[in-house]
Parts: sequence; C-alpha cells; structure tokens
Amino acid sequence: MWATIILLWLCVWFIILQFKCRRPKNFPPGPTALPLLGNILQMSLDNPLKDFERLRKTYGNVYSLYLGPKPLVMINGMKAMKEALVTRASDFAGRPQDLFVNHTTEGTGVILADYGPVWRDHRRFALMTLRNFGLGKTSMEDRIHGELQYTIKELQENNGKTLCPQHMFHNVSSNIICQVLFGKRYNYQDKFMTEIVRCFTENSKMANGPWAMLYDSLPMIRSWPLPFRKAFENVKTVQKMATDLMEAHKKIRVPKEPQDFVDCYMDELDKRVDQASSFSEDQLRGNALDLHFAGTDTTSNTLLFGILYLMAYPHIQERCQQEIDQVLEGCDLATFDDRHKMPYVQAVIHEVQRNANTVPLSVFHATTVDTELMGYSIPKGTMIIPNLSSVLCEEGEWKFPHDFNPENFLNDEGEFVKPEAFMPFSAGPRMCLGEGLARMELFLITVTLLRKFKFIWPEDAGEPDFTPVYGVTLSPKPYRMKVQLRATQ
Repeated sequence: MWATIILLWLCVWFIILQFKCRRPKNFPPGPTALPLLGNILQMSLDNPLKDFERLRKTYGNVYSLYLGPKPLVMINGMKAMKEALVTRASDFAGRPQDLFVNHTTEGTGVILADYGPVWRDHRRFALMTLRNFGLGKTSMEDRIHGELQYTIKELQENNGKTLCPQHMFHNVSSNIICQVLFGKRYNYQDKFMTEIVRCFTENSKMANGPWAMLYDSLPMIRSWPLPFRKAFENVKTVQKMATDLMEAHKKIRVPKEPQDFVDCYMDELDKRVDQASSFSEDQLRGNALDLHFAGTDTTSNTLLFGILYLMAYPHIQERCQQEIDQVLEGCDLATFDDRHKMPYVQAVIHEVQRNANTVPLSVFHATTVDTELMGYSIPKGTMIIPNLSSVLCEEGEWKFPHDFNPENFLNDEGEFVKPEAFMPFSAGPRMCLGEGLARMELFLITVTLLRKFKFIWPEDAGEPDFTPVYGVTLSPKPYRMKVQLRATQ
C-alpha cells in the first residue's frame, strides 16, 4: 500500500516536472511558476503594479514571469530601460502578437503592429500627416482653442457650483483629434461622441485588467462567453463608426486636395493602386482608431489628475495663476511658445504627468532577435513589459520621487529642466505617436482654464483620493470639483 502511494506521488511529481515552466539558460530570474498557470496566482488581477514592485525588490530590475506557459521579462529602472529601449532599440522594438489586445483589434493599426516594413511605413506616414495638419503649428493651436470654448462655456454656466468633470476632458480631447482625422467635430451629446468615448474608456480598463490577464494566460477559455467578450463588441462598434465615416469621405473628397488624415490616406491608396502595398482600407480604419484612442484617453486622464492635484494643493494652483497672469497680460490667448516663459507652469504639468503615470506599463514590447539585457540572455520573441512606473518614481533620479512637487522639474535658479528619467511617452522608436499633440493640449488647456477659473475641492467631499483606477491607462476615481470664475476675468 505504501509503495503504491509513493509511486503515485512520484508519478504526480514527474508529470508536474514535465509541465513545469523552465527558464532558458541565463534568463532573468523570477518566482517559481505553476504548470499551465504560470505566475498568475501570485499577482493581483485587479492591479498588479504593487506586485511588480515587490518582485523587483526581490529579483532586481530585470526579472521574468510566466503568463500562462509563456515567459515574459519585466524591465525596471532607468539604466535597464535605457539599454533596452534606446541602446538596443531595434532588438526590443517588436510587439507580441497573441494577446487579448491584438485579437480585439484584429491585427490592424500602427500601435500594435510588429516591428518591420509595414509598421515603419505606417508610422512614417502618420507622423508626416499629423505634421501636415498642424502638429506644432498655429493651426493646431487654433483647433485646441476653438474646442476649449465649449468647455469654458460649460464651466461659466456652473460658476460657483460643483460638477463632475469625468467626461469633460474626454470630449475635448476626442473632438480635437476627430478634427484632424475626420475633418469634423461633434456635439458632446451626439451619439458618435458618447459611444466612442464609452467604448474607449471601457476597453482601456479591460485591456490590462483581470479578464484580459486570464484571456492571455489561459488560451482554452478564449471562446467562452465571459466578460472579456464585451471588449470585442466595443471594437466592432467603433469599427462600424469609423467605416461609416470613411464611406462618407469617399462621396465628398476631392482627390489630391486632402482636408484630413482620412483624405491623405485615401490619396496614398490611389498612388499605390497598382503596387503591392500594406496600405488598405482596413489599415486606414485601424490607424484612425489607434490615433483616436491614443489622442483621447491618455490626455484626458492626465488632465483629470491635473485638476485633482491643483485642488489638493491650492498654493501650487495660485502660483501657476500668478505666472500665467504675468506672462499673458494684454494677450487674448496663450500660444504653445509661451511655455518657454512659464517655467513653473511647465514644471507643474510635467509633475502631473509623472505622478499620474497614465500608461504605467507602456505598450508591451517583444524581442526581434536573440539579444542581451543587463547581462541576461533574452531569446527572440520574448514578451517585454517596460514598467515606466519604476522610472517615474525611481530614487536617485528625482529630488522628491514619492511626492507631488514641481521642484522635481526646476533647478536652483527656478528654470525648467526635464530629467532623463521623465518618459511617460516611453522611449525609442516605439514611443508615443501623439506626444507632440498631447504636450500642446496639456499646456494650452491647463493655462487657458487656470487663467479663467479657480478650481476648489468641495468642503463636503472628504480628502482627495489619488488612488488610480487600473487599466492599460490609469485614471482617477470619479470626483466632483467646485468652479469659480476668477476676479481678473
């Protein structure tokens, strides 16, 4: 009997060892992974950021985990991040292709495209087209100021009252990028606007959430009718809306006289009609939705965090307003160039970005070749997760790494400086396409609103809560703010 029990246990352990996740030779260390499940039970499915920091303290700045049976490498800290994303940029510039986010978007778009000629052509085209339609020019400033008038009107109507700004900044950001992509803006109550903002915000929370993690870890459940199916439905919804807009463009566009991004892409399709090309209407739809999402969710959540911090630190808000009043005296509107005269405002905006940390894990990377990182061997095709949180609050890189303090971006003379560790848009060839637009929006929106209004934390609202709602982007918990028209206005 005892011999039978011992033999059974030996058989069980033999089977476990056969399925055990074995790290390749000289692979980064990490916690022991369970067969089939990997390390999923060792992390919070709701928000694993604290778990990643705990593992970093145990295994160092470069360590490995298993997402189901697949190994991945977590990169932490400035030194490792710079080596991977800048020094060995092309080695780490790929994208994993068998994840929840890839399947929902059906492999189209530029953000999740794998490293190679297709990605390179579409990124180059997108950057060139964004520049042609005003990125960094006064025409883009005019779009931002024009859209802001609707927000200013709403705030004026609520002077002395409290309101929830949850969708306010999503609407502004979405309409600005809509004008670039589709050549039109929408009323905030329009079905297109409400639906696309809803789909974007829901999917941003689901993409790195518990159901996405289960989807990626346990392939056998992917066809089951579980909550992650909602993300697929949302993508179908926005794809249908984008397709309808593209069809409308075909009826009114004048070839070679583009009015927006979609027109430019269609002109490019005409040029390549007789060529073997990766340009297609499906790719156009995917690229437009990529840019729309990237131009809406991150900027709006940063602005939401910004107002929250300014209400929590009224002395910082007041100092910003003093600088704005001084620089803009006699001027109707701020320009993006005014940022060079506003070191303190610049420091505050960047400190908001650092603390908001809206895309904490960037977009996942993958190695394109067998390579090395910090002395470890990383095989081709390994998933790489850059933990930007670890850089944005790394001790030794910041004066006050764990506090909200604009002094992190000011030198002893009070001049604005940007430390190398400031990388909320990631770094290297895969850094955010919309960085230029986001920087312009954050500055102009913040300055314009602070010039006209004072934002006050309601007395009956308790203490401000900076705990983020986790997802592929972080957002603050819904809050209310009191709006007061400034005396100078």
